[in-house]
Amino acid sequence: MTQFEEPAGIGPVFAPDVTHVMAVVNLSPESRVRQAVVDSPAGALERSRWARDLGASIIDLGAQSSHFENRELTPAEELARLLPALDLLVADGFIVSVDSWKPEVARVALEHGAQIVNDTGGMQRPEMRSVVAQNNVWCVVMHIEGPNPLEVSSRELDGDRPAAVAAGLASLVAELSDVGINRVIVDPGLSINYSSDYARYGELQLETIRRLDELRVAGAPVMIPVPRKAQDHRMHTYLALAIEYGADVIRVHDVEAACDLVTLLGRKLGN
Repeated sequence: MTQFEEPAGIGPVFAPDVTHVMAVVNLSPESRVRQAVVDSPAGALERSRWARDLGASIIDLGAQSSHFENRELTPAEELARLLPALDLLVADGFIVSVDSWKPEVARVALEHGAQIVNDTGGMQRPEMRSVVAQNNVWCVVMHIEGPNPLEVSSRELDGDRPAAVAAGLASLVAELSDVGINRVIVDPGLSINYSSDYARYGELQLETIRRLDELRVAGAPVMIPVPRKAQDHRMHTYLALAIEYGADVIRVHDVEAACDLVTLLGRKLGN
C-alpha cells in the first residue's frame, strides 16, 4: 500500500483508470451557481440520490458561499444549515465531503459521519490540521492565495504558474505528512473567484489541467474542481480535459455531463 492508498471499504478508493465524480450539493442560498443549490435537507437528499444514480461517488456538501462578495457565516450558522442534511446523507450511505474552511465545522461534521474534509482554506490553520490528523480521514488540500476564499483579491498570473502551484502543493503535503496527515487529495484551486484578468485566468486554468501530472505530488490523488462557466461548451472543455489528463476526482455542478464524459473518454466511474 502506497502513502495515498486507502484500505478497501473506507472512503474513496483510487486507481489509475478511475475518475470519481464529486457532486456539489450547496446549502448556501447566496451561491451564484443556482444549479447545485437546494433549499432543505430533503432537497439535499433528493439531489444526492439523483447524482448517485447518474454515477457520482462523492457528495460535496457545503453551506458557506465561497464567493468573496458574500459574508462569512459563524460556525454555528454554518452547522445549522449543514447538519440536518448531512445526517440524512450519512444515513443513506453516501460518502460525504464537508466543504468548509472552519475547523469547528469540520470537527462536528466528522462526528456526524462525514468522511472527507474539503478545506477550501488550504489546510493552513493548525486547528484544522489537528482535526484531520485526530480523525485520520481524507482531506482535500487546495492551493489558495489567501487565508480563505472570502479573503482573496487578485492572483499572480505571470510566470510559470502551474509549476508554482505544484511547488506550493508539494511543500504543503510535506508539512501535513510531518503532522501525521497522509490521506491527502490535492486541488490546484481552479474554482476560486480571484479578481484578476478573466481571459488570462481562464488560460491559466486550462494550462494547469494540461499539466496535471505535475500536481501529483508525492503520489497524491488530484482533484480538479471544474469551474462553472456561463457558456456550457467552455465548462465541457474543462471537464473533458480534466478527465483526459487523468484527474482522480472531478468536483462538478453539472453531474450528468461529468458522468457521461468519464465513460465516453474511456475511464471508469468511481464507486
